[in-house]
Amino acid sequence: MKTRIQNPAAIRLIVFTWLLASVTGIASGQPARDRPNIIFILADDLGYGDVGFNGQQKIKTPNLDKLANQGIRFSRFYAGTSVCAPSRSSLMSGLHTGHTYIRGNKGVEPEGQQPIADSVVTVAELLRESGYVTAAFGKWGLGAPGSEGDPLRQGFDRFYGFNCQSLAHRYYPAHLWDDDKKVLLDSNENLKKMAVYAPDLIQRKALEFVASHDKQKPFFMFLPYILPHAELVVPDDSLLQHYKGKFPEKPFTGNDYGPNATKGGYASQLFPHAAFAAMVARLDMYVGQIVAALHKTGLDKNTLIIFTSDNGPHLEGGADPAFFNSGGGLRGFKRDLYEGGIRVPALACWPGVVKPGVSHHIGAFWDILPTFTELAGIKKRPATDGISLVPTLLGKGKQPVHDYLYWEFHEMGGRQAVSRGNWKAVRLQVNDPARTKIELYDLSKDQKESDNLAEAYPEKAAELVRLMDVAHRPSVLFPFAGERK
Repeated sequence: MKTRIQNPAAIRLIVFTWLLASVTGIASGQPARDRPNIIFILADDLGYGDVGFNGQQKIKTPNLDKLANQGIRFSRFYAGTSVCAPSRSSLMSGLHTGHTYIRGNKGVEPEGQQPIADSVVTVAELLRESGYVTAAFGKWGLGAPGSEGDPLRQGFDRFYGFNCQSLAHRYYPAHLWDDDKKVLLDSNENLKKMAVYAPDLIQRKALEFVASHDKQKPFFMFLPYILPHAELVVPDDSLLQHYKGKFPEKPFTGNDYGPNATKGGYASQLFPHAAFAAMVARLDMYVGQIVAALHKTGLDKNTLIIFTSDNGPHLEGGADPAFFNSGGGLRGFKRDLYEGGIRVPALACWPGVVKPGVSHHIGAFWDILPTFTELAGIKKRPATDGISLVPTLLGKGKQPVHDYLYWEFHEMGGRQAVSRGNWKAVRLQVNDPARTKIELYDLSKDQKESDNLAEAYPEKAAELVRLMDVAHRPSVLFPFAGERK
């Protein structure tokens, strides 16, 4: 027997709520209640082999390994490119680095990076326009505060963390940004006494967002953590104590990420291996805290979590990727377009929806925009180089595949790379035609890219070079040498 509502005000409220839900469903293409919350966790300079689910032996990552076991682990997933800003630009825009607006790290004064253009439509903007609450906690790097690239102007309702990726080299910074307000940490005596580790402070804000979220609205939370980016500094707590003494140590004497930020922390100069291991462990702890917060609020049942890294492992500040096998046996590091510089750890977990397993589908950062917009029911979206991963995530329908993947890098003489199926070509010294070199690898037989087959297969090399030329659209902001006017 149906309950009869006598109160006219209650009837009006129910009708209004129904209309609001209908409008949301029309705008997004599907009812709001069916759309998942989305959390995208982005590590900073975490190598393919730095996590347990990809074979890491010296550092424990139990929370990430559990997510990988509960969901899909991707064996061939690629970052936007091999450094921070352009990789993030590719992620936000759904365009590879031959098309995306930001293609290199370019700082601006007094703080921040070259802003992503207002004309660029980001995945956060699309999700927010469809009714998602959007928030980012961590490192931005795509536009100074108040610029057109400010995260608050690129689709995020909420931001807390480092705006500038250069300042994010420091784990005990002078300030962070709380939306459009600068939070001066060094001027706060209480914070100085506590020596607050910036990633911990940012994590608190992310957990507060989850705890206070209105369950009636879907959310998109972007977590671009700065761990384990250099400098190698971590609090002297139980995580560090666990790894101290486990590894042979060689005190770091360089000055690229020197001892200026040791307030209460443990500098790389003393125990670089232990510091790095503790930073990766701390990242894993943060992921576990996010999962626990979702479970506590009941949001876990309808939340998709994707975890990956912005590029391969770094060499700065005393980091020792060879010791930890951070590249997972792949050639290259951050700034390389070899597999070790761009192939990154990746997993997707959505309880009860994503079935556990390993996917060998070849995907990349520019697939995230079409994937998230399809999950949100958004019918209209800008042109993208990506393809939706929804068939793989849901296990329904045929997964489209890329004809090829493309990357470019504008430092160190200019570099380009194309991968088509099992074949991959790398072009070095793009800015100096007299020194330009083409390398060709068969990844099905040579994951380590040790056997250059360019001379043995000149037609295949020429085919992939032609793809590089097709994929690269000249950029005024980030030109190769022959394009400069």
